[in-house]
Amino acid sequence: MRLADTNEAIRMAMDTLRTNKLRSGLTMLGIMIGVTTVILISSVINGLTGNVNGLIKSLGSNVYWVFRFPVFGSRPTPEMLARKQLTYDDAEAMKVLPHVVAVDASQQYFTPAGSRGSFSVKYGSHKVQNTTLQGESEDSPNVYDLPFTQGRFFTVQEARLAANVVVLGSDTAEELFGNDPAVGKEVQIDGDLFTVVGVFAPQKQVFGGGKNPEDNAAHFPTKTFHKLHPEILDHWISVKYDDVKNKIAVEDEIRELLRRRRKVRSDQPDNFAIFSSDALLVLWNQLTGGLFIFLVGVASVGLMVGGVGVMNIMLVSVTERTREIGVRKALGATRKNIMFQFTLEAVTLCALGGMIGIAVGGLLTFVLKLVLGKVLPAEMSVAWSTTAFIVSCGIGLLFGIYPAWKAASLDPIVALRYE
Repeated sequence: MRLADTNEAIRMAMDTLRTNKLRSGLTMLGIMIGVTTVILISSVINGLTGNVNGLIKSLGSNVYWVFRFPVFGSRPTPEMLARKQLTYDDAEAMKVLPHVVAVDASQQYFTPAGSRGSFSVKYGSHKVQNTTLQGESEDSPNVYDLPFTQGRFFTVQEARLAANVVVLGSDTAEELFGNDPAVGKEVQIDGDLFTVVGVFAPQKQVFGGGKNPEDNAAHFPTKTFHKLHPEILDHWISVKYDDVKNKIAVEDEIRELLRRRRKVRSDQPDNFAIFSSDALLVLWNQLTGGLFIFLVGVASVGLMVGGVGVMNIMLVSVTERTREIGVRKALGATRKNIMFQFTLEAVTLCALGGMIGIAVGGLLTFVLKLVLGKVLPAEMSVAWSTTAFIVSCGIGLLFGIYPAWKAASLDPIVALRYE
């Protein structure tokens, strides 16, 4: 088809849309709503994924976690729950492995009901409820690169002597001391007094709104924690290594070491689990992937309804312009010219609806980010915006073919006689 014919078809299509503004607007509404929904959904998931990536980055891409059973993505079996706990000595043995930079053996108190934040921290007349108690080795800041707002972490000497020292989470320190310095003050926890030596900076979280439970915590040296709760035997071991290129080698070395220490025969599977931040990302992608497919499916219903509306209006348009089609054919327009014109009108209608939907979706994303940015982060995705526009054009092409074919198939003599 010649360029002049194409330009003429585009001009006629735009004239038709301008002539029937209200009808065209109502026809585009279904497409616009569907595209706006896709943009909003993708923006929220994109924002949350950015937060997850930030959280994973803060944990470290070169960190392995070791526990007696997997904790991400699957429910532990009775056999897993009955496994022998990992010990502090296991963590110490990992420190001598090649490429290992730092190892942290941590413990955490859980109530029989499974709650971890069940203690209170007191200072004078101030009291903080539901504080998490955690035991950490002196290498913990080296593994996670945790920043401090006040003070320091406990020393090797304090850890070995089981000194009554504690590092508080940011929320715990703020509620107890306000803007006053926390370092050097004595707080009461679980019936004993502990000297505050440091305060952690606020930690990252996926959903930014509200209080982060990780910031209402009291961190003790492992041996000090053991004095408080000798019944806690489980150790969560975090292993930081030097370079991501050594990732596979480090995992193999940890596995070989633990199999030997735990006396696992060569024909038996591991009775422990090794996982990295990749496991968190895979789990997140699984959760959001299914949700996203469902929500996009719901949005697609709107697009399909919009497509049916486009087909209906285009069929009405063909009927209204039957005489015009006859005149054009009498003047030499081919079936291809007629079909191209009406198809282009349908695609243009849907493309405009898609563009307006993207604009409205972008505006709502901005408002959502402005109003609920801390609770529900939103970040508009260029890839999904482009996809939504292409799909809206595809809807116009799909639902515009039949009306265009019907217009092109009209007999010119019958069309000229049509009243």
